[in-house]
Amino acid sequence: MIPDKIEVNIAGGLDSELPRMIRVRQKFPCVELDNVSEVVAEQFAQPLVGERIKPGMTVAVGCGSRGVANVAECAATVVSQLKALGAKPFIFPAMGSHGSASAEGQVKVLDSLGINEQTMGCPIRSSMDVVELGQLDNGMPVYFDKHAAAADAVVLVCRVKAHTNFRGPIESGIIKMLVIGMGKIRGASAVHWYGFDSFAELLPQAGEFIMQKINFLFGVAMVENAEDRTALVEVVPAENVMQREPELLKLSRQWMPRLQFEKLDVLIVDQMGKNITGAGMDPNIIGRNARDQEWDAGIHIKKIAVLGLTPETDGNATGVGCADVITMRLFRDFDPAKTYANVIAATLLDGAAIPMIMNTDQEAVQLAAKTIPRTLPQDATIVHIPNTLEITEIDVSETLLPYLRDNPDKFEIIGEPKPLEFDRHGRLEPMPSHGVSGDE
Repeated sequence: MIPDKIEVNIAGGLDSELPRMIRVRQKFPCVELDNVSEVVAEQFAQPLVGERIKPGMTVAVGCGSRGVANVAECAATVVSQLKALGAKPFIFPAMGSHGSASAEGQVKVLDSLGINEQTMGCPIRSSMDVVELGQLDNGMPVYFDKHAAAADAVVLVCRVKAHTNFRGPIESGIIKMLVIGMGKIRGASAVHWYGFDSFAELLPQAGEFIMQKINFLFGVAMVENAEDRTALVEVVPAENVMQREPELLKLSRQWMPRLQFEKLDVLIVDQMGKNITGAGMDPNIIGRNARDQEWDAGIHIKKIAVLGLTPETDGNATGVGCADVITMRLFRDFDPAKTYANVIAATLLDGAAIPMIMNTDQEAVQLAAKTIPRTLPQDATIVHIPNTLEITEIDVSETLLPYLRDNPDKFEIIGEPKPLEFDRHGRLEPMPSHGVSGDE
Protein backbone atom coordinates (compact mmCIF):
# COMPACT_ATOMS: atom_id res chain seq x y z
CA MET A 1 0.00 0.00 0.00
CA ILE A 2 1.52 3.30 -1.09
CA PRO A 3 0.70 6.09 1.39
CA ASP A 4 -0.71 9.47 0.40
CA LYS A 5 2.72 10.96 1.01
CA ILE A 6 6.03 9.19 0.68
CA GLU A 7 8.71 10.16 3.20
CA VAL A 8 12.19 9.33 1.94
CA ASN A 9 15.61 10.26 3.26
CA ILE A 10 17.54 11.94 0.41
CA ALA A 11 21.10 13.05 1.16
CA GLY A 12 21.21 16.83 0.95
CA GLY A 13 17.45 17.06 0.35
CA LEU A 14 15.75 18.33 -2.79
CA ASP A 15 16.17 22.09 -2.39
CA SER A 16 18.87 22.47 -5.04
CA GLU A 17 18.77 25.43 -7.41
CA LEU A 18 17.58 24.66 -10.94
CA PRO A 19 18.57 26.58 -14.11
CA ARG A 20 16.25 29.22 -15.53
CA MET A 21 14.15 28.30 -18.58
CA ILE A 22 13.65 30.09 -21.91
CA ARG A 23 10.73 29.66 -24.35
CA VAL A 24 12.02 28.46 -27.73
CA ARG A 25 10.33 27.70 -31.05
CA GLN A 26 11.75 24.75 -32.94
CA LYS A 27 11.87 25.25 -36.71
CA PHE A 28 10.31 22.51 -38.85
CA PRO A 29 8.96 22.32 -42.42
CA CYS A 30 5.18 22.76 -42.10
CA VAL A 31 3.17 21.88 -45.20
CA GLU A 32 -0.55 22.26 -44.42
CA LEU A 33 -3.86 21.65 -46.21
CA ASP A 34 -6.37 24.48 -46.26
CA ASN A 35 -9.51 22.35 -46.63
CA VAL A 36 -9.58 18.62 -45.82
CA SER A 37 -13.17 18.06 -46.97
CA GLU A 38 -12.52 19.66 -50.32
CA VAL A 39 -9.49 17.47 -50.96
CA VAL A 40 -11.39 14.29 -50.05
CA ALA A 41 -14.31 15.25 -52.29
CA GLU A 42 -11.96 15.96 -55.20
CA GLN A 43 -10.41 12.52 -54.88
CA PHE A 44 -13.79 10.79 -54.74
CA ALA A 45 -14.60 12.49 -58.03
CA GLN A 46 -11.74 10.63 -59.70
CA PRO A 47 -12.87 7.53 -61.68
CA LEU A 48 -10.29 5.30 -59.95
CA VAL A 49 -12.12 5.97 -56.68
CA GLY A 50 -15.73 6.77 -57.50
CA GLU A 51 -16.25 3.89 -59.92
CA ARG A 52 -15.61 1.39 -57.12
CA ILE A 53 -18.78 2.44 -55.33
CA LYS A 54 -21.97 0.77 -56.55
CA PRO A 55 -25.47 1.96 -55.61
CA GLY A 56 -26.97 0.02 -52.72
CA MET A 57 -23.72 -1.56 -51.53
CA THR A 58 -23.01 -1.55 -47.79
CA VAL A 59 -19.63 -0.03 -47.03
CA ALA A 60 -17.90 -0.46 -43.67
CA VAL A 61 -15.78 2.59 -42.82
CA GLY A 62 -13.06 1.79 -40.30
CA CYS A 63 -11.98 4.57 -37.94
CA GLY A 64 -9.20 4.27 -35.38
CA SER A 65 -8.63 5.64 -31.92
CA ARG A 66 -5.86 8.14 -32.58
CA GLY A 67 -6.30 11.84 -31.96
CA VAL A 68 -5.59 12.66 -35.62
CA ALA A 69 -6.02 16.26 -36.73
CA ASN A 70 -9.30 16.73 -38.69
CA VAL A 71 -10.13 13.02 -38.49
CA ALA A 72 -13.84 13.64 -37.80
CA GLU A 73 -14.09 16.05 -40.73
CA CYS A 74 -12.33 13.55 -42.98
CA ALA A 75 -14.52 10.63 -41.87
CA ALA A 76 -17.73 12.66 -42.25
CA THR A 77 -16.74 13.64 -45.78
CA VAL A 78 -15.96 10.02 -46.68
CA VAL A 79 -19.41 9.00 -45.43
CA SER A 80 -21.17 11.82 -47.31
CA GLN A 81 -19.31 10.98 -50.53
CA LEU A 82 -20.22 7.31 -50.22
CA LYS A 83 -23.88 8.22 -49.69
CA ALA A 84 -23.79 10.58 -52.67
CA LEU A 85 -22.66 7.66 -54.82
CA GLY A 86 -25.59 5.55 -53.60
CA ALA A 87 -23.80 3.43 -51.02
CA LYS A 88 -25.03 2.60 -47.53
CA PRO A 89 -22.06 3.34 -45.23
CA PHE A 90 -21.64 2.57 -41.56
CA ILE A 91 -18.69 3.24 -39.28
CA PHE A 92 -16.98 0.64 -37.11
CA PRO A 93 -14.12 1.03 -34.63
CA ALA A 94 -10.84 -0.33 -36.01
CA MET A 95 -8.67 -0.07 -32.92
CA GLY A 96 -7.55 -3.53 -31.85
CA SER A 97 -7.64 -3.84 -28.06
CA HIS A 98 -8.03 -0.16 -27.29
CA GLY A 99 -11.02 1.49 -25.67
CA SER A 100 -10.70 -1.01 -22.78
CA ALA A 101 -11.07 -3.83 -25.33
CA SER A 102 -14.87 -3.49 -25.21
CA ALA A 103 -17.51 -2.55 -27.78
CA GLU A 104 -18.82 0.21 -25.52
CA GLY A 105 -15.35 1.53 -24.78
CA GLN A 106 -14.49 1.76 -28.46
CA VAL A 107 -17.68 3.71 -29.20
CA LYS A 108 -16.68 6.07 -26.39
CA VAL A 109 -13.27 6.59 -27.97
CA LEU A 110 -14.83 7.38 -31.35
CA ASP A 111 -17.15 9.88 -29.67
CA SER A 112 -14.18 11.61 -28.06
CA LEU A 113 -12.85 12.17 -31.58
CA GLY A 114 -16.13 13.74 -32.69
CA ILE A 115 -17.21 10.58 -34.49
CA ASN A 116 -20.74 9.51 -33.60
CA GLU A 117 -23.99 8.79 -35.40
CA GLN A 118 -25.12 12.41 -35.24
CA THR A 119 -21.94 13.97 -36.60
CA MET A 120 -21.34 11.26 -39.21
CA GLY A 121 -24.91 10.80 -40.42
CA CYS A 122 -24.67 7.02 -40.49
CA PRO A 123 -24.86 4.07 -38.06
CA ILE A 124 -21.94 3.02 -35.87
CA ARG A 125 -21.62 -0.72 -35.38
CA SER A 126 -19.25 -1.75 -32.64
CA SER A 127 -18.44 -5.29 -31.61
CA MET A 128 -15.41 -7.21 -30.42
CA ASP A 129 -16.61 -10.23 -32.41
CA VAL A 130 -14.42 -11.29 -35.32
CA VAL A 131 -14.36 -13.85 -38.10
CA GLU A 132 -11.26 -15.86 -38.97
CA LEU A 133 -10.30 -15.28 -42.60
CA GLY A 134 -7.72 -18.06 -42.62
CA GLN A 135 -4.10 -18.57 -41.64
CA LEU A 136 -0.78 -17.36 -42.98
CA ASP A 137 1.92 -19.83 -44.01
CA ASN A 138 3.46 -19.53 -40.52
CA GLY A 139 0.16 -20.63 -38.97
CA MET A 140 -0.91 -17.20 -37.68
CA PRO A 141 -4.71 -16.87 -37.73
CA VAL A 142 -5.99 -13.69 -39.39
CA TYR A 143 -9.07 -12.13 -37.81
CA PHE A 144 -11.39 -9.41 -39.08
CA ASP A 145 -14.22 -7.38 -37.56
CA LYS A 146 -17.50 -9.28 -37.89
CA HIS A 147 -19.58 -6.33 -39.08
CA ALA A 148 -16.96 -5.24 -41.61
CA ALA A 149 -16.53 -8.77 -42.97
CA ALA A 150 -20.28 -8.97 -43.63
CA ALA A 151 -20.34 -5.68 -45.59
CA ASP A 152 -20.11 -5.51 -49.38
CA ALA A 153 -16.95 -3.43 -49.15
CA VAL A 154 -14.53 -1.92 -46.65
CA VAL A 155 -12.67 1.41 -46.58
CA LEU A 156 -10.72 3.03 -43.76
CA VAL A 157 -9.60 6.42 -42.52
CA CYS A 158 -6.17 6.47 -40.91
CA ARG A 159 -2.93 8.34 -40.32
CA VAL A 160 0.38 7.21 -41.81
CA LYS A 161 3.30 7.76 -39.47
CA ALA A 162 6.40 6.22 -37.94
CA HIS A 163 5.59 3.35 -35.58
CA THR A 164 6.66 3.46 -31.97
CA ASN A 165 8.09 -0.07 -31.72
CA PHE A 166 9.62 -1.19 -35.01
CA ARG A 167 11.23 0.06 -38.22
CA GLY A 168 10.26 -1.06 -41.71
CA PRO A 169 9.09 0.19 -45.11
CA ILE A 170 5.49 -0.05 -43.83
CA GLU A 171 4.85 0.94 -40.21
CA SER A 172 1.75 2.67 -38.78
CA GLY A 173 -0.91 3.26 -41.42
CA ILE A 174 -3.25 1.44 -43.78
CA ILE A 175 -1.76 -2.04 -43.45
CA LYS A 176 -1.40 -1.92 -39.68
CA MET A 177 -5.02 -0.79 -39.33
CA LEU A 178 -6.22 -3.59 -41.62
CA VAL A 179 -4.32 -6.24 -39.70
CA ILE A 180 -4.36 -5.09 -36.07
CA GLY A 181 -7.07 -2.40 -35.84
CA MET A 182 -9.71 -4.36 -37.71
CA GLY A 183 -8.66 -7.63 -36.06
CA LYS A 184 -9.86 -6.39 -32.65
CA ILE A 185 -8.24 -7.81 -29.51
CA ARG A 186 -7.97 -11.33 -30.94
CA GLY A 187 -6.25 -10.12 -34.07
CA ALA A 188 -4.00 -7.71 -32.18
CA SER A 189 -2.97 -10.43 -29.73
CA ALA A 190 -2.30 -12.95 -32.52
CA VAL A 191 0.02 -10.56 -34.37
CA HIS A 192 1.84 -9.28 -31.29
CA TRP A 193 2.61 -12.85 -30.20
CA TYR A 194 5.16 -12.95 -33.02
CA GLY A 195 6.99 -9.92 -31.62
CA PHE A 196 7.71 -6.48 -33.02
CA ASP A 197 10.93 -7.73 -34.61
CA SER A 198 8.76 -9.67 -37.09
CA PHE A 199 6.36 -6.82 -37.93
CA ALA A 200 8.29 -5.43 -40.91
CA GLU A 201 7.63 -8.69 -42.77
CA LEU A 202 4.53 -9.99 -41.00
CA LEU A 203 2.25 -6.96 -41.39
CA PRO A 204 2.61 -6.70 -45.20
CA GLN A 205 2.01 -10.45 -45.52
CA ALA A 206 -1.12 -10.30 -43.39
CA GLY A 207 -2.30 -7.12 -45.14
CA GLU A 208 -2.07 -8.71 -48.59
CA PHE A 209 -3.83 -11.81 -47.26
CA ILE A 210 -6.73 -9.68 -45.98
CA MET A 211 -7.03 -7.77 -49.24
CA GLN A 212 -7.36 -11.11 -51.06
CA LYS A 213 -10.18 -12.21 -48.75
CA ILE A 214 -12.09 -8.94 -48.21
CA ASN A 215 -13.39 -6.43 -50.75
CA PHE A 216 -11.15 -3.65 -49.48
CA LEU A 217 -11.61 -0.64 -51.74
CA PHE A 218 -9.18 1.97 -50.46
CA GLY A 219 -7.64 3.69 -47.49
CA VAL A 220 -7.99 7.41 -46.86
CA ALA A 221 -4.50 8.17 -45.62
CA MET A 222 -3.74 11.30 -43.61
CA VAL A 223 -0.23 12.64 -43.00
CA GLU A 224 0.48 15.37 -40.43
CA ASN A 225 3.10 18.07 -40.17
CA ALA A 226 5.32 18.88 -37.19
CA GLU A 227 2.59 21.03 -35.62
CA ASP A 228 -0.01 18.24 -35.53
CA ARG A 229 -1.91 19.64 -38.52
CA THR A 230 -3.03 17.92 -41.71
CA ALA A 231 -0.37 18.13 -44.40
CA LEU A 232 -1.79 15.60 -46.86
CA VAL A 233 -4.89 13.48 -47.42
CA GLU A 234 -4.85 10.84 -50.12
CA VAL A 235 -7.25 8.10 -51.16
CA VAL A 236 -5.05 5.06 -51.83
CA PRO A 237 -6.74 2.25 -53.86
CA ALA A 238 -6.16 -1.26 -52.55
CA GLU A 239 -3.92 -2.29 -55.45
CA ASN A 240 -1.59 0.68 -54.79
CA VAL A 241 -1.26 0.34 -51.01
CA MET A 242 1.91 -1.76 -50.93
CA GLN A 243 3.74 0.72 -53.17
CA ARG A 244 2.26 4.01 -51.95
CA GLU A 245 2.26 3.54 -48.17
CA PRO A 246 6.10 3.41 -47.92
CA GLU A 247 6.23 6.68 -49.87
CA LEU A 248 3.74 8.30 -47.49
CA LEU A 249 5.77 7.04 -44.53
CA LYS A 250 8.87 8.78 -45.92
CA LEU A 251 6.91 12.04 -46.15
CA SER A 252 5.68 11.57 -42.59
CA ARG A 253 9.24 11.10 -41.35
CA GLN A 254 10.35 14.17 -43.25
CA TRP A 255 7.61 16.32 -41.69
CA MET A 256 7.48 14.85 -38.17
CA PRO A 257 8.69 16.88 -35.17
CA ARG A 258 11.65 15.95 -32.99
CA LEU A 259 13.65 17.32 -30.11
CA GLN A 260 16.62 18.68 -32.02
CA PHE A 261 19.28 17.79 -29.46
CA GLU A 262 21.73 14.91 -29.35
CA LYS A 263 21.58 14.59 -25.58
CA LEU A 264 19.79 16.08 -22.58
CA ASP A 265 20.10 15.63 -18.83
CA VAL A 266 16.40 15.99 -17.99
CA LEU A 267 13.17 15.97 -19.99
CA ILE A 268 10.04 17.18 -18.18
CA VAL A 269 6.80 15.90 -19.73
CA ASP A 270 3.59 17.49 -18.44
CA GLN A 271 1.32 14.69 -19.68
CA MET A 272 1.50 11.30 -21.34
CA GLY A 273 -1.39 9.22 -22.63
CA LYS A 274 -2.80 6.95 -25.29
CA ASN A 275 -4.39 9.89 -27.11
CA ILE A 276 -0.90 11.34 -27.55
CA THR A 277 0.60 8.13 -28.95
CA GLY A 278 0.06 4.41 -28.58
CA ALA A 279 3.19 4.27 -26.43
CA GLY A 280 2.04 7.06 -24.08
CA MET A 281 5.23 8.96 -24.95
CA ASP A 282 6.49 8.64 -28.51
CA PRO A 283 9.80 6.72 -28.57
CA ASN A 284 10.65 8.62 -31.76
CA ILE A 285 10.75 11.75 -29.58
CA ILE A 286 12.18 10.55 -26.26
CA GLY A 287 14.66 8.05 -27.73
CA ARG A 288 13.49 5.23 -25.41
CA ASN A 289 11.51 2.11 -26.08
CA ALA A 290 10.62 -1.21 -24.48
CA ARG A 291 13.47 -3.15 -22.95
CA ASP A 292 13.85 -5.72 -25.73
CA GLN A 293 13.52 -3.29 -28.64
CA GLU A 294 16.56 -1.95 -30.46
CA TRP A 295 15.93 1.78 -30.85
CA ASP A 296 17.93 4.77 -31.99
CA ALA A 297 16.02 8.01 -32.40
CA GLY A 298 19.14 10.18 -32.43
CA ILE A 299 18.71 11.55 -28.91
CA HIS A 300 19.85 10.36 -25.48
CA ILE A 301 18.02 11.63 -22.39
CA LYS A 302 19.42 10.70 -18.98
CA LYS A 303 16.29 11.29 -16.87
CA ILE A 304 12.63 11.65 -17.85
CA ALA A 305 10.12 13.06 -15.35
CA VAL A 306 6.45 12.63 -16.26
CA LEU A 307 4.03 14.71 -14.23
CA GLY A 308 0.56 13.51 -15.24
CA LEU A 309 -1.79 11.54 -17.49
CA THR A 310 -4.10 13.15 -20.02
CA PRO A 311 -7.80 13.02 -19.07
CA GLU A 312 -8.53 11.41 -22.45
CA THR A 313 -6.36 8.37 -21.71
CA ASP A 314 -8.84 7.49 -18.94
CA GLY A 315 -6.23 5.94 -16.68
CA ASN A 316 -4.40 3.99 -19.39
CA ALA A 317 -0.75 4.61 -18.52
CA THR A 318 0.80 2.35 -21.15
CA GLY A 319 4.43 3.40 -21.64
CA VAL A 320 4.92 4.78 -18.13
CA GLY A 321 7.81 2.36 -17.74
CA CYS A 322 9.90 4.57 -20.03
CA ALA A 323 9.92 7.31 -17.37
CA ASP A 324 12.45 7.51 -14.53
CA VAL A 325 10.21 9.38 -12.09
CA ILE A 326 6.49 10.18 -11.91
CA THR A 327 4.27 12.13 -9.52
CA MET A 328 1.81 10.90 -6.93
CA ARG A 329 -1.07 12.42 -8.93
CA LEU A 330 -0.08 10.39 -12.00
CA PHE A 331 0.13 7.26 -9.88
CA ARG A 332 -3.33 7.89 -8.40
CA ASP A 333 -4.78 8.26 -11.93
CA PHE A 334 -3.18 4.99 -13.09
CA ASP A 335 -5.79 2.34 -13.99
CA PRO A 336 -4.11 -1.09 -13.87
CA ALA A 337 -6.91 -2.97 -15.66
CA LYS A 338 -6.94 -0.67 -18.69
CA THR A 339 -3.16 -0.43 -18.81
CA TYR A 340 -2.60 -4.16 -18.37
CA ALA A 341 -5.11 -5.09 -21.11
CA ASN A 342 -3.16 -2.90 -23.50
CA VAL A 343 0.38 -3.99 -22.63
CA ILE A 344 -0.55 -7.68 -22.49
CA ALA A 345 -2.02 -7.50 -26.00
CA ALA A 346 1.22 -5.85 -27.15
CA THR A 347 3.36 -8.34 -25.16
CA LEU A 348 5.50 -5.43 -23.83
CA LEU A 349 4.89 -5.88 -20.12
CA ASP A 350 7.47 -3.31 -19.04
CA GLY A 351 5.16 -0.68 -20.55
CA ALA A 352 3.20 -0.89 -17.28
CA ALA A 353 6.21 -0.83 -14.94
CA ILE A 354 5.92 1.84 -12.22
CA PRO A 355 8.88 4.27 -11.99
CA MET A 356 9.93 6.03 -8.81
CA ILE A 357 7.05 8.05 -7.37
CA MET A 358 7.54 11.52 -5.89
CA ASN A 359 4.91 13.49 -3.99
CA THR A 360 4.81 16.60 -6.20
CA ASP A 361 5.89 17.93 -9.59
CA GLN A 362 8.61 19.93 -7.87
CA GLU A 363 10.05 16.91 -6.11
CA ALA A 364 9.94 14.85 -9.31
CA VAL A 365 11.82 17.49 -11.32
CA GLN A 366 14.33 18.14 -8.54
CA LEU A 367 15.01 14.43 -8.11
CA ALA A 368 15.62 13.99 -11.83
CA ALA A 369 18.08 16.91 -11.88
CA LYS A 370 19.79 15.81 -8.66
CA THR A 371 20.57 12.31 -9.96
CA ILE A 372 22.56 13.27 -13.07
CA PRO A 373 26.08 11.92 -12.47
CA ARG A 374 28.87 14.49 -12.19
CA THR A 375 26.45 17.38 -12.84
CA LEU A 376 25.07 19.90 -10.36
CA PRO A 377 21.31 20.51 -10.71
CA GLN A 378 21.86 24.18 -11.67
CA ASP A 379 24.16 23.05 -14.50
CA ALA A 380 21.80 20.42 -15.93
CA THR A 381 20.47 20.68 -19.47
CA ILE A 382 16.66 20.56 -19.18
CA VAL A 383 13.79 20.66 -21.67
CA HIS A 384 10.11 21.03 -20.67
CA ILE A 385 7.33 19.92 -23.07
CA PRO A 386 3.54 19.53 -22.74
CA ASN A 387 3.59 16.06 -24.35
CA THR A 388 5.49 14.28 -27.12
CA LEU A 389 3.04 15.41 -29.80
CA GLU A 390 3.28 19.17 -29.24
CA ILE A 391 6.96 20.09 -29.32
CA THR A 392 7.17 23.10 -31.62
CA GLU A 393 7.27 25.49 -28.64
CA ILE A 394 9.33 24.18 -25.74
CA ASP A 395 11.06 25.53 -22.66
CA VAL A 396 14.83 25.08 -22.62
CA SER A 397 17.30 25.66 -19.80
CA GLU A 398 19.78 28.54 -19.97
CA THR A 399 22.53 25.93 -19.96
CA LEU A 400 21.58 25.13 -23.57
CA LEU A 401 21.89 28.72 -24.82
CA PRO A 402 25.26 28.18 -26.55
CA TYR A 403 23.79 25.25 -28.49
CA LEU A 404 20.71 27.27 -29.46
CA ARG A 405 22.83 30.14 -30.73
CA ASP A 406 25.03 27.76 -32.72
CA ASN A 407 21.93 26.35 -34.49
CA PRO A 408 19.78 29.29 -35.64
CA ASP A 409 18.34 27.11 -38.43
CA LYS A 410 16.74 24.86 -35.79
CA PHE A 411 15.68 27.22 -33.00
CA GLU A 412 14.18 30.66 -32.49
CA ILE A 413 14.38 32.14 -28.98
CA ILE A 414 11.01 33.77 -28.24
CA GLY A 415 11.10 34.30 -24.46
CA GLU A 416 13.19 35.65 -21.61
CA PRO A 417 14.88 33.50 -18.94
CA LYS A 418 12.71 32.78 -15.92
CA PRO A 419 12.68 30.16 -13.15
CA LEU A 420 10.57 27.01 -13.29
CA GLU A 421 7.34 28.12 -11.60
CA PHE A 422 5.86 25.82 -8.94
CA ASP A 423 2.78 26.80 -6.92
CA ARG A 424 2.47 26.33 -3.14
CA HIS A 425 1.41 22.71 -3.69
CA GLY A 426 4.55 22.00 -5.72
CA ARG A 427 2.67 21.90 -9.03
CA LEU A 428 4.60 23.07 -12.09
CA GLU A 429 3.06 25.66 -14.42
CA PRO A 430 2.26 23.52 -17.49
CA MET A 431 3.34 24.26 -21.02
CA PRO A 432 0.61 25.55 -23.39
CA SER A 433 -1.28 22.72 -25.09
CA HIS A 434 -4.21 22.67 -27.48
CA GLY A 435 -5.28 19.23 -26.25
CA VAL A 436 -5.54 15.96 -28.16
CA SER A 437 -8.63 13.70 -28.17
CA GLY A 438 -8.87 9.96 -28.62
CA ASP A 439 -7.15 6.86 -27.27
CA GLU A 440 -4.95 4.67 -29.43
